[in-house]
Amino acid sequence: MAHSVPDDAVAKPAHDGPALPPAVSLAIIALLALLILYVVPRPVGTTIQAWRMLAIFLCTVLALMLRPIPGGAAVFIGVMSTVLTGVLRLPQALASYGSGTAWLVLAAFFIARALINTGLARRIALIFVRAMGHTSLGLGYSLVASDMVLAGIIPANSARVGGVILPITRTLAVIYESLPGPRAALLGTFLMLTIYQGDVVACAMFFTGQASNPIAARLAQQTAKVGISWSTWLTVALVPGLVAAIAVPWVIYRISPPGIRHTPQAAALARRELAAMGPMSRHEKIALSVFVLVCGLWATSLLHGLEATTVALLGVGILLATKALPWGDAIREHDAWDIFIWYGGLIGMGEAISDFGLTTAFARWVSGHFAGWTWPAMMAVVVLIYFFSHYAFASITTHFISMYAPFVAVLLAAGAPPPLVAYAMIFYTNLSASLTHYGTTPAPMVFAAGYVSHGHWWKIGLIVALVNLTIWSAVGLLWWRIIGLW
Repeated sequence: MAHSVPDDAVAKPAHDGPALPPAVSLAIIALLALLILYVVPRPVGTTIQAWRMLAIFLCTVLALMLRPIPGGAAVFIGVMSTVLTGVLRLPQALASYGSGTAWLVLAAFFIARALINTGLARRIALIFVRAMGHTSLGLGYSLVASDMVLAGIIPANSARVGGVILPITRTLAVIYESLPGPRAALLGTFLMLTIYQGDVVACAMFFTGQASNPIAARLAQQTAKVGISWSTWLTVALVPGLVAAIAVPWVIYRISPPGIRHTPQAAALARRELAAMGPMSRHEKIALSVFVLVCGLWATSLLHGLEATTVALLGVGILLATKALPWGDAIREHDAWDIFIWYGGLIGMGEAISDFGLTTAFARWVSGHFAGWTWPAMMAVVVLIYFFSHYAFASITTHFISMYAPFVAVLLAAGAPPPLVAYAMIFYTNLSASLTHYGTTPAPMVFAAGYVSHGHWWKIGLIVALVNLTIWSAVGLLWWRIIGLW
């Protein structure tokens, strides 16, 4: 296995092709705009600028779902439309590109590239396999543990899974002659399900678990006035996250058991690969030092007061200065720059929606239909609707952008504690990606390996989703009560 991972193997967008013929998708988007602007009555008290902003925002979200053009292009057009229609002035429309959130994601992608290209990420995964991979269940745990360690700093779960975990997993399946088809169930089916469902837990557990988590934290600040940092996120998610990380592989092992239970060759393979890699190179040692430094500063932010973005940019600066990350690699990190463009635009449009009062108006309207309900009862219903609506989404980011703020506002209007709502809805959004083979970016990568049928994936996804809902609602609520979240 090579240390360097080609660009097209890392962070490849899920469902890169359009969901429908582009002309059909564009017609649907145009129809939505016409319906909002000329058919749906504008609520009393809502300005024409606010209504236009809503039309632009919803059409942009729909474009991200239908993908008639790349996501970055769709958001760029959306941002441009806010200026051309007089909804926002140019400085307002572009202001979000100076936000710390957009730069944090960009910097974290650069750090991820250094960890992968130097071989450090792969070395970490092999060390776990060598230590824990003597049985098939232990092998599953070792791969999940590797992903969770890397999730502490690599926000691209597609890079972690597609660039590091998946290639190792496929090699391990092949050495036991578990190939797609009749022999898939020997080992490959179990491992593929485990690495994906384990990654879903890792996404929920870390601020950097997947790329849209920083946006979720910003939405929590805007909607619920709850500040979320890397360390506070981990504190809140730690106990239910660890329980889920232990339970999920075991549940998959029980309901989709591998034919091979003992895997001594996996640990032997990891030892051979580590020996072949040799001692850590200079650049690998630098990448490890940056990994420890950045995570350490994020975890101790209350002591020194450095913002997460400042810390991440410091790490990138060290990597660039030492050439552990060549500037050419940073320029060629296409997915990082693409995400920077469309995240910045979505952040700006989301803030505009809030500033125009549309989120608050939605919350008042929905709350009127639940008059007399206590907030726990309403939260239970809202969580189930919110969670299972992910069947309609091929992106955690789109789910966050389109539904997080309105549903949080509904629960706050019912009297639910803001910290509980802000964190819980973030976790449930991430966990809902377990449902389908298109739930988040790594899903189609793992599914395309050919070890899991469509029906089996959805069956396991539903069972794991229910397990996660139970753990994060029972253990989570107890833990959040102990730490004073509600």
